[in-house]
Amino acid sequence: MKFSTPSVATTPGVTHVNALGAMTSLMLPMADGGGFHPPTLDDFFPPAILFEGTIFEFNRIMMIRVIAAVAITLFFVLATRRMTLVPSRKQSLAEMGLGFVRESVAVEVLGEVKGKKYTPLLTVIFFGVLAMNITGVIPFLNIAGSSVVGFPATMAIISLIAFIWAGIVHARGSNGLTRAGNFFKGQLFPAGVPWPIYLILTPIELISTFILRPVTLTIRLLANMMSGHFLLVLCFSATNFLFLEAAGALKLAGAVTLMAGVAFTLFELFIAALQAFIFALLSAVYIELSTSDH
Repeated sequence: MKFSTPSVATTPGVTHVNALGAMTSLMLPMADGGGFHPPTLDDFFPPAILFEGTIFEFNRIMMIRVIAAVAITLFFVLATRRMTLVPSRKQSLAEMGLGFVRESVAVEVLGEVKGKKYTPLLTVIFFGVLAMNITGVIPFLNIAGSSVVGFPATMAIISLIAFIWAGIVHARGSNGLTRAGNFFKGQLFPAGVPWPIYLILTPIELISTFILRPVTLTIRLLANMMSGHFLLVLCFSATNFLFLEAAGALKLAGAVTLMAGVAFTLFELFIAALQAFIFALLSAVYIELSTSDH
């Protein structure tokens, strides 16, 4: 069995792929020869499995996202279904994860009162990003659900909405409209600044607060997951080629690329957790920034 990332062979002029055949080829490792296969952007744009050409198009990346979402949901359902005073292993693991987000992210950044209020949201963000990230090192999946822009952008938008909503809720005012006005005024027109400076400052605040923050959240997660996929595919594709197709002593180099692939796999596990933590932490920081001045 080769070590390269699963791929689908395409033939020019063929636009429709049998759903069962596509599913099989996407889930199984590549078994044909043909030399070294470097990683390409095609990995992130697989052919459709269902509903090709529609807004509901379902491909390998979407399938991985569904698997990750179902898996993380089932884990917490099963771990908390029958909670006991003496916890089982699943319950202990779930409590440890939930406690980590509550204490190390929510309470640490927002304080005890606000931290408890926003713990559920930050928990969903952390474990949602973690589940999508970790699929990049799971056999037969081999690509992160967060390595295509849709998921990182969606989570960044959720973080932005939470930032705005928290700011409005904690702003001064007798009703929602007044609080919303005070919140946006505070963000775009900081107090104590001479009014001519607002001509320069307000556009900067608008772009940096409401545009650059979600964009940077998206790019940070996307870039890390994409680069990790490229590294793993490069190492294991090289190992596959060197062990099975290279000549003479060159085969020994396959041991080096194999060890590098294993090392990068462990590193990717760390990066998957780290990026989930950073995403949740920055979301908490943004919520704190939106509420601290009101």
